[in-house]
Amino acid sequence: MVDARTLELHFVDGDPDGLLTAEMFGWTGFVIRIPRLRLKDGLQMEEASHTGVYILLGEKDGALTAYVGEAESLAKRIREHDAGREWWDEALLITTSSDALHKAHVKYLESRLVEEATRAHSIAIENGNAPTRSSLNRANTANMEAFLETLFMILPALNVSIFQSGRREGSKNVKKVGAPEFVLNIPKHKIAGRARLEGADFVVLKGSISRKTWAGQFHSYKNLREKLESSGVLKVEDTHAVFTEDYAFNSPSAAAAIMTGRPANGRTDWKVSDTQKTFSEWEDEQLSK
Repeated sequence: MVDARTLELHFVDGDPDGLLTAEMFGWTGFVIRIPRLRLKDGLQMEEASHTGVYILLGEKDGALTAYVGEAESLAKRIREHDAGREWWDEALLITTSSDALHKAHVKYLESRLVEEATRAHSIAIENGNAPTRSSLNRANTANMEAFLETLFMILPALNVSIFQSGRREGSKNVKKVGAPEFVLNIPKHKIAGRARLEGADFVVLKGSISRKTWAGQFHSYKNLREKLESSGVLKVEDTHAVFTEDYAFNSPSAAAAIMTGRPANGRTDWKVSDTQKTFSEWEDEQLSK
């Protein structure tokens, strides 16, 4: 069971899309989200002058793009980027309220953030290769990994999902108690999928066989399908495509669309293994209990 945590968001000017700070009880970190149009006000905050890492977010050449960096004075570095980089429209400053991070800490964090964003494959990373990771002793490395673990919990609440990936490692799988395995089989198109619930995710399992290509009209799921192919999660073979690893979707319908190559109603297409009971029928039974 995951321990409950309390996140405190402060909308500085009362606008949910404006200047914002984020802190979590028991975590030393401090996050400032600054829209570029509010740069002057954001950089005047005391914490903006601290040592830390930062993320620039925006659109470049038609693609969502991010740049990750580190600085001993975040405010100074962001001012330099304001003069030298045109494409970004939002900056995230990540530091501590007590200014406890030093150069080796933030160089380690910078390298790990680029590494995780690249692995997630959800946005273009302007950095290219991950920066060189600083050498920290075992205790400091553990501290920085714990810092990142909490940060990755906070960022989605700020609508920053560049470090999120559907990829699942076996050690992180948390199967929903009482949930069966689900299957999606369409022999005509050689489709044979297996999936299970893990927390709030619908995870298609390694070895599942999907339709070889996208067959429907243009849809956002078509873009997802292309991303899964380019990242190696889906390997296209002679007559089909196969999942090379477990992959988490946010709904049964998203998973069914990738499996069938067209928009689909996953709540009826996925069935409890060895039965004809649909996901929807199984879920109704759980709610009735």
